[in-house]
Amino acid sequence: MSNGPRKSIAVVGGGITGLTAAFRLQERGHAVTVFERGDSVGGAVGSIRENGYLIEKGPNTLQSGSPEVRRLVRDLGLDAQVVVASPLAQKRYVVRGGRLLPFPTSPGKFITTRLFSLRTKLALLSDLLTRQRMRTTDLALGELMRSHFSREFVDYAVNPFVAGVYAGDPEKLSAKHAFPMVWEAERSHGSIIRGVMAAVKKRRAVADAGAITIVSFPDGLQTLTDALAARVGAGSIRTGATVETLIPGRPHRVIWREHGRDLSTGEFDAVILAVPASSLAHLAFGTLGERPLAGLDGIPHPPVSSLFLGFRREQISHPLDGFGLLVPAVAGRDISGVLFSSTLFPGRAPEGHVALTVFAGGTRQPEMARLATPQLRERVMGDLRDLLGVVGEPEFVRHTTWPRAIPQYVLGYERWLEAMTNVEKTHTGVLVGGQVRDGISLPACIASGEKLAARVGEVR
Repeated sequence: MSNGPRKSIAVVGGGITGLTAAFRLQERGHAVTVFERGDSVGGAVGSIRENGYLIEKGPNTLQSGSPEVRRLVRDLGLDAQVVVASPLAQKRYVVRGGRLLPFPTSPGKFITTRLFSLRTKLALLSDLLTRQRMRTTDLALGELMRSHFSREFVDYAVNPFVAGVYAGDPEKLSAKHAFPMVWEAERSHGSIIRGVMAAVKKRRAVADAGAITIVSFPDGLQTLTDALAARVGAGSIRTGATVETLIPGRPHRVIWREHGRDLSTGEFDAVILAVPASSLAHLAFGTLGERPLAGLDGIPHPPVSSLFLGFRREQISHPLDGFGLLVPAVAGRDISGVLFSSTLFPGRAPEGHVALTVFAGGTRQPEMARLATPQLRERVMGDLRDLLGVVGEPEFVRHTTWPRAIPQYVLGYERWLEAMTNVEKTHTGVLVGGQVRDGISLPACIASGEKLAARVGEVR
């Protein structure tokens, strides 16, 4: 497949966005060099098999509904390896009153649930009658949802969901930028429920007759990034390479330092920047070393820790019959959520054992994420005993900490988006994408990589 004249492309960042862009560019016949600061590519995606357990260091699941995800998996020849999540994953628990209550997933279950009061149930029904409204200014997701539903709904649905997705706070996140589907639902339908249902129906139509599923691979999500790296080829990937300066022009000059040694220079027709906000903020442009994206250092990135814990099955009284549990801030717990990892996918724990992935920290309690393993384990086990009936101590522990985990699309985020847009307008052939611009989920990052590769063809 060709996309115009052969170009030389620098892809700065070897995470899922950069690898996807590099793969697609090579398909189009372009010469690609990937620069990755770390010792290996893959970014936040990382899978480890140890003592019979499979641990995900970063994302644990992948939604297969988007056309970009389905096409990438197919084109990498991974279709036969896809593992679909257990049907039990449809059940998700929320903590209320010290108990785990299933979140209602159908109108019938919503009517009978004990998670919400009659007042909240009536508020959700009244939303269906809401007329279209056009807001002139952005507002926090929590404020938007309270204007349609109730404080109780925000406390026990929105707050724990946002903690699970963003490790964030709905009172700080932008409705427009962090949850564009919700924002557009109100604009298009008035009713958030009707608007979201219409958007989901449209997505299912695109995803081949409604096939939106949660998937992984037998050896974890790193299978995907490993396959991308293999197709791009080791000869096109420079690890331990920190890009320090970009001198835009025709061609663009990239100056990098590899493994801390002397500086190297290369010339490229286009440069894709698919790195975290902090790397963009410190990237020097031009011979004077200006940093037009320095402001991106102001994007909040709360720390997050995960504890992967292995137990004998008889140590846990709860049936673990679901995706996991989410903890609202009002519950006053030390943990923000738990994945029932061995329920979700097979092969995550040895025979007769189960695995839990416990999350702590985020915007809500950043100090929790900074605890050393013994202290974090002690705090976490108290909640697991109360909520899941855990007895004894875990047989296996793996602690992962992300000091700057997820960019928070807070109110006012458009100023950072505008800074990235201005860099592209000022320097033709310099393209910015990835988690900091195009969404935080794996599907969003894959779609960003696809879009960046396509945009290279528009560079003249």
